[in-house]
Amino acid sequence: MGVYEEKKETCGTICLKYLLFTFNFLFWLAGGVVMAVGVWTLVEKSDYISLLSSKTYAASAYILVLAGAIVMVTGVLGCCATFKEQRRLLRVYFVLLLCIFLLEILAGVLAYIYYQQLNEELKQNLRDTMTQKYQQSTHEHITGAVDKLQQEFKCCGSNSSSDWDDSLWVRSRAADGRIVPDSCCKTQTDLCGRRDHPSNIYKGGCISKLEKFILDHLKIIGAVGVGIACVQIIGMVFTCCLYRSLKAEPY
Repeated sequence: MGVYEEKKETCGTICLKYLLFTFNFLFWLAGGVVMAVGVWTLVEKSDYISLLSSKTYAASAYILVLAGAIVMVTGVLGCCATFKEQRRLLRVYFVLLLCIFLLEILAGVLAYIYYQQLNEELKQNLRDTMTQKYQQSTHEHITGAVDKLQQEFKCCGSNSSSDWDDSLWVRSRAADGRIVPDSCCKTQTDLCGRRDHPSNIYKGGCISKLEKFILDHLKIIGAVGVGIACVQIIGMVFTCCLYRSLKAEPY
């Protein structure tokens, strides 16, 4: 009877090992996805981050990058801990899983909080950023971000093209007679911003388009963070089961 129970326990442990190994491989791949989403948000769309006064959006992306990197390292550690059957490694692995879980929940919560605040922030700050900082010597990154925004989203100004009437740059000699930046033009050429006729420039503002863009990305950040965090619960359960099935280490 004792031999049967020992054999049964061994089979159960082997099954747990392979389940946990499979989980760790998928977990490692998921870590790559998480990190890729964070890096893409920061690198590909970093220009738009500079137009936001709050750092919450960027913070969520940085947390995902950090969590993704730790996930990939943890996945390798989990495989080692599983096949070496060392309870100490399993304890370290479980703690790392818990830390990643909390990080990704934090990223999801930050994304959700910022999701609620975004509209008000854009209303308060985007117009001032455009009119006060565009083409100013200390804000070159803002100038590039605004030009990219207006060209990519086919818009002009925050609420409408008339926002540029209050621009420090438009009122200066540096504008060279332009009424709006050249990036407002449907076909961008040098000095095309001198004519603000609807046939020449985009009249609609950028605020609603930028808001939709960021909200869509916040949904992705939140979904990835919370989704992977939920999957980790399975890994933690498998780890606890394997830990209990292994014999205590000799001292």
